Amino acid sequence: MATPAVPGSVPVATPDPAEAPAPAPDAAAASAPALAPVPAPVPAPTPAPTSSPDPAAAASAAPGQTPASAPAPAQTPAQSLVGPALPGPFPGGRVVRLHPVILASIVDSYERRNEGAARVIGTLLGTVDKHSVEVTNCFSVPHNESEDEVAVDMEFAKNMYELHKKVSPNELILGWYATGHDITEHSVLIHEYYSREAPNPIHLTVDTSLQNGRMSIKAYVSTLMGVPGRTMGVMFTPLTVKYAYYDTERIGVDLIMKTCFSPNRVIGLSSDLQQVAGSSARIQDALSTVLQYAEDVLSGKVSADNTVGRFLMSLVNQVPKIAAEDFETMLNSNINDLLMVTYLANLTQSQIALNEKLVNL
Repeated sequence: MATPAVPGSVPVATPDPAEAPAPAPDAAAASAPALAPVPAPVPAPTPAPTSSPDPAAAASAAPGQTPASAPAPAQTPAQSLVGPALPGPFPGGRVVRLHPVILASIVDSYERRNEGAARVIGTLLGTVDKHSVEVTNCFSVPHNESEDEVAVDMEFAKNMYELHKKVSPNELILGWYATGHDITEHSVLIHEYYSREAPNPIHLTVDTSLQNGRMSIKAYVSTLMGVPGRTMGVMFTPLTVKYAYYDTERIGVDLIMKTCFSPNRVIGLSSDLQQVAGSSARIQDALSTVLQYAEDVLSGKVSADNTVGRFLMSLVNQVPKIAAEDFETMLNSNINDLLMVTYLANLTQSQIALNEKLVNL
């Protein structure tokens, strides 16, 4: 375990491209089985204050963690986790695509944080392609943070990643997240560790304090800058963040959005018939919009768009050519079959319940 001391003179990075001191190769760090070492950055020419080797201070450390001043005879290299083969600096146009489960998990971990904790951190998992990084999963990592030191339980992170690989072997480590609207000097230390686990990792910030009345979500990558042979700095460059979801996630997102129109922010699950009615209403609205657009183009109110025309032609070709009477007969037949199966299921359930009552008499 290693929890390097952070000097108070280290500049704090901001969400916009800012500079923060970069870690030096010869920074001293202790090691223990529970915590992976996080190297400390090289401070300004002014000597950095050191932690007092008071035994009482060492005894006040959290279980499984060692204070920054604890000595170690030799540094044991941390076991590296398998990370994605990201290219060097992100090319222009690289996009970070977030799934709704990521935001829900981050907010949940923030609400369940330990008493006195200012923020929570965690590992981001997902996949990488040529043009985007898709974040599909995450998990929180325990850590302790103070003004002078930060301790991260990377042994827990390693075990959690091994468990995630058994369920989703294609998910790789993409970076890490932290709640808050700003990047601190401790973020530089934690980012340095993830730089050894995944080339060019992503740092995601989620403003759970809602400072501007909304949850600000930003993603960054770091690049080294400075004079070779001198003190180097790290600049966090923002990336484009977009939101993606699977069809199954869309159901949950739509249900959560309905709570915005509920006075008590609570809404129940709708029945199957209500879902069918809602889907039919949305399809009818979409068809009305398409018909109105076609009429406007024919009347000359709107100029024709070749892209929209191709989409409409593809949509029409996907609909099977069938007479209206045959379609109505087929639909009614399927509905009758469904109602018959439902009736038989309810009848069977009633017979079983009646039989149980007769047996208990």
